Amino acid sequence: MIDELPPLRERVPPPEPPEPPGAPTGIRWRPLSIEDAPAVTELAERISARDHPTWSESLDEISDELGHSWVDPVRDGLLALDDDGTAVAWGLVVAPPEPESLVRVILFGGVDPAHRGRGIGHRLLAWQHARARAMLAESALALPAWVLSYAADRAPEHGAMLRRAGFEPARYFTTLECDLAAPTPPVALPDGVRLVAFDAALSEAVRAAKNAAFADHWGSQPASREGWESMQGLSSFRRDLSRVALDGDTVVGFVVTEVNEDDWVRQGSRSGYIGLVGTVREWRGRGLASALLAEVLNAYRAAGLERAVLDVDADNPTGAVGVYTRLGFEATARDVSYRVVY
Repeated sequence: MIDELPPLRERVPPPEPPEPPGAPTGIRWRPLSIEDAPAVTELAERISARDHPTWSESLDEISDELGHSWVDPVRDGLLALDDDGTAVAWGLVVAPPEPESLVRVILFGGVDPAHRGRGIGHRLLAWQHARARAMLAESALALPAWVLSYAADRAPEHGAMLRRAGFEPARYFTTLECDLAAPTPPVALPDGVRLVAFDAALSEAVRAAKNAAFADHWGSQPASREGWESMQGLSSFRRDLSRVALDGDTVVGFVVTEVNEDDWVRQGSRSGYIGLVGTVREWRGRGLASALLAEVLNAYRAAGLERAVLDVDADNPTGAVGVYTRLGFEATARDVSYRVVY
């Protein structure tokens, strides 16, 4: 039982303070800072061309991640530069706030494909894992803990490096895409439910519904108010293409949408990204998620979008994969979640 676990600081031996990783000739490391967001964005673009060519992190997204109150990029991040001062690798160690049943420490970053095979990624990962263990060793929480990292199937060298470092593949996440040229079959709403566009006045109620809907999803923890509001502050967030299902005044389901026009060039089509789909437990199995998604897909068409994209846990407990495929979504890529359990 979770309440029988001793605190993490008693279970995780504190590691030696992580030293800056070594570097091959012509490469130097320094602490990351929020002012590095443009350089990291340019590096992420080069990484995406190899690992996930249909999308990349925007400057807006990276600045947002580095600016969260629970993120200290100087203490918990590194940037590798070549002799010309160009960023060739970056890493960040993040412990999301307000864990309820699980402490997660997530390792972000990557190495420019032109500099892979030189040991940079291996050294960076060793430093990140040591920093993650130090975070856990400082925690008084009596909860299970995971150190997590993610690797795309298109970049098998990343997964191989994680496995060599003791990480095990734990979950598979599939990218699904829907060509909007074909109409979406009509889906009836459950009786008594109405759909509305996402409105700021509904934000807290939708956050509560999200936290309830995802409580039984693998690795999920409640969304904090700060993180939830910062998501809505991104330029890619689209209230007009997001939908909320209401039973009276109660939020019972939702779809949250993003549109990043920079991805259109990479993908060769105008797309929207469905970041979140959820129904609260008592409304599952009534067709609500299908009705929400059908409404959103039709809104995409009306806005001139040509493709809808989302990512789903292949073992999602709600049967989401079947819902998506029945609406015309097809698998196009896969990412693997790797973890070490403490």
